[in-house]
Amino acid sequence: MTRMVESVESAGGSDAAAVERTLAGDADAFRLLVERHSRSVFRLAHRMSGNQHDAEEIVQEAFLRAYRKLRQFESRANFGTWVYRIAANCAIDRLRRQRKEEMHLETELPQEEGPENGGLQKHADERPTPERTAMSAELRKKIEEALAGLSAAERAAFVMRHWEGLGIEEIAAVLRLKPSAAKNTVFRAVQKLRQALEPYAMGRGGTPQGRIAAALGAAPGTEQ
Repeated sequence: MTRMVESVESAGGSDAAAVERTLAGDADAFRLLVERHSRSVFRLAHRMSGNQHDAEEIVQEAFLRAYRKLRQFESRANFGTWVYRIAANCAIDRLRRQRKEEMHLETELPQEEGPENGGLQKHADERPTPERTAMSAELRKKIEEALAGLSAAERAAFVMRHWEGLGIEEIAAVLRLKPSAAKNTVFRAVQKLRQALEPYAMGRGGTPQGRIAAALGAAPGTEQ
């Protein structure tokens, strides 16, 4: 993510300069910051929330929070990482609210089947491979159920590590955790997913780890 930010900053001046101009009253300078970083923030928000509507609201909330807290931003820090962290926290807050609402509804309404198009499952299919194409509808349903079973922090850590390709240090900075805690969160998320999916994969033949990795969209070479 840092390399991406640096390449974006090369056009139109540095983020630090844009922040200074914004604090001096230049509204166009903050608009430039939004243009530079909205794509990566939206991608994270969409993968975290699972749908475009929520993702757009998370992006708006993240940049609004960033604008209101801009005087707290330290010029030596990386603005892209800073707003990315804000967006991740916005997404986590939203997921937790939704989880509480769902739990409340479950106590009042009869149990129903989950949504047919789980948001995170969509992203597992973003870059189709033969393995994903061959996956049965039943396995996809199992994946959705397994992903829904993660806590908000685990879901965030998994998305950032295995879909966004962030390193442990970056994830730790985003979630405000020590690197060891961030690594444990990623590990815990992967273990939960494997525990939920491995019995099914074992019963369907093939290599369970390979089928699960393909289903979850784990990046080659990332830590499991």
